Amino acid sequence: METTTPARAADPSGVPAPPRLGHSPALSSGAGRAVARIAAFAVCQAAMIAGLGLLITGPARNLWPLSAEDALNDAFERVRNDALTTASAIASGAGDTHTVVGVTILCCLALLVVPPLPRWRAALFLALAVWLQSLVFLLITEAVDRTRPDVERLDASPPTSSYTSGHTGAATALYAGLAVLVLSRVRGRWGRVVAVLLLLIPLLVGLARLYRGMHHPSDVVGGLLNGALSLFVVGRAVLADDAWAARPPADAVEIAVAAAERRPGPSREAAVVIVNPTVTDTATRDRLRLVLAQRGYADVTFAETTERDTGGGQAADAVRGGAGLIVACGGDGTIRAVADALAGTGVTLAVVPCGTGNLLARNLGLPLDPADALAAALTGEPRALDLGTISGDGIARTHFTAMSGAGLDAAVMGSTSDRAKSALGWPAYVLAGLGELRGPRMRLAVTLDGAPALHRTARMVLIANIGTVQGGTALVPGARPDDGLLDLALFDPRGAGGWLRAAGVLLRGSRPTGTAGGAHGGPVEFFTFRRAELTFTRPQPREVDGDPVASGRRIIAEVRPGALTVLLPAGEK
Repeated sequence: METTTPARAADPSGVPAPPRLGHSPALSSGAGRAVARIAAFAVCQAAMIAGLGLLITGPARNLWPLSAEDALNDAFERVRNDALTTASAIASGAGDTHTVVGVTILCCLALLVVPPLPRWRAALFLALAVWLQSLVFLLITEAVDRTRPDVERLDASPPTSSYTSGHTGAATALYAGLAVLVLSRVRGRWGRVVAVLLLLIPLLVGLARLYRGMHHPSDVVGGLLNGALSLFVVGRAVLADDAWAARPPADAVEIAVAAAERRPGPSREAAVVIVNPTVTDTATRDRLRLVLAQRGYADVTFAETTERDTGGGQAADAVRGGAGLIVACGGDGTIRAVADALAGTGVTLAVVPCGTGNLLARNLGLPLDPADALAAALTGEPRALDLGTISGDGIARTHFTAMSGAGLDAAVMGSTSDRAKSALGWPAYVLAGLGELRGPRMRLAVTLDGAPALHRTARMVLIANIGTVQGGTALVPGARPDDGLLDLALFDPRGAGGWLRAAGVLLRGSRPTGTAGGAHGGPVEFFTFRRAELTFTRPQPREVDGDPVASGRRIIAEVRPGALTVLLPAGEK
């Protein structure tokens, strides 16, 4: 175990309280200063490029090489043919406003949404560079009035000055910016190849604008310069190791924790933070430690899960050691293992989502940012939540917090690789599911609370303590973790129409009339129970809270009402 017990500062002088948990002046990134510097350099950039434009259109217009520009434009006009015209239209389109805006938005969304990201700095760098180039371009066209070349133009002339080439500048900011990001992230030959191809795009855009008679060569050079300077200014502010928006100092967390401990307030009982090291980095741990310190937890111990012990052993050790608060930081598997050890102990659990699915955290209304989730929990109150137990042939009796099941969902869990989950996040399950849709239908008998057995066919069986999955879809409408019941959902769509009707049920977010009591019919059936026995005619893939377990022919599920004490934000259950 790794113990982190920072010493209390001796100076009792008042320190301004941070605006919210997990934040501190010591962790400031200097963003305000960076914005001011970007603005100042943008003014200088605009003044410099505008000055060059005034020189080009004024004293230097009859000097070489500017004096040769008309002849070069005439030469491009003379070599036109259908193939080159088509190619130039495609190249010019890469720098069109709609294309640049669309590609920028898609790239920024990918940088922010796709795990193991988000890469905020990279997305900010790309978006700001494109925006700054556009702003400077507009300022320059107001300051420099230059007519377009005296040749036949293949595009409609926009009502702006020929200087600079907006297409070329925008393409430089976008595609050269992407090249910078590729070189910073992708090592080896392929990274260099992709970067070179991206860098060629602005040059092709500029060449296309000359071919199509839209700009003088110096206009294209001005566009390249504008885009390149925008990348330099924004990159210096955001990406550089000594960036103007500087990263906090190495000891910033220690400074912030010491400041939090100087604040008057009650000292709380010991806390143990159980972290899955594969999904929890050092920065996340530091923010969790700061949040705990700000809430009065000075005695904090961090314990890492292992491949053989996914959280249960660490939680049991923490209970034996007298911990008053257990913080579980990981995916649904880590949360399940910790909850299994805490069931019935009364020790309080704080759920911190750090995994791919994070189903329990989503259903409890917790933020998905780890530090924000912990802060929300610590400002809430303890609530008693139900747990489910599951057992069967090849499954030792264990607890689950969210969902367990057999059939399609278990097959998807088993076929989704860790690499895909790391790269794509929960959409990896969707992609894996597409390959499992044609799996065989299973036959089963269902016994609920001792009632006569129901005989069914199904593609997927879900035993749920919670109802909502990723994207806000109510996969098991009405399932709640505090109602003293578990929910059973049988999915048996037949053909495309059946899948559409099943999707309609899920989109409505409510149980179809007549299925709660077990009427047989429709692509989805729902039941509630306290104890259920499911028997399959042949072994089926099975899963517990998203983790595949041994295939088998039997599942026994029971509810343990109020077995787990969890800290929840006010108003959430």
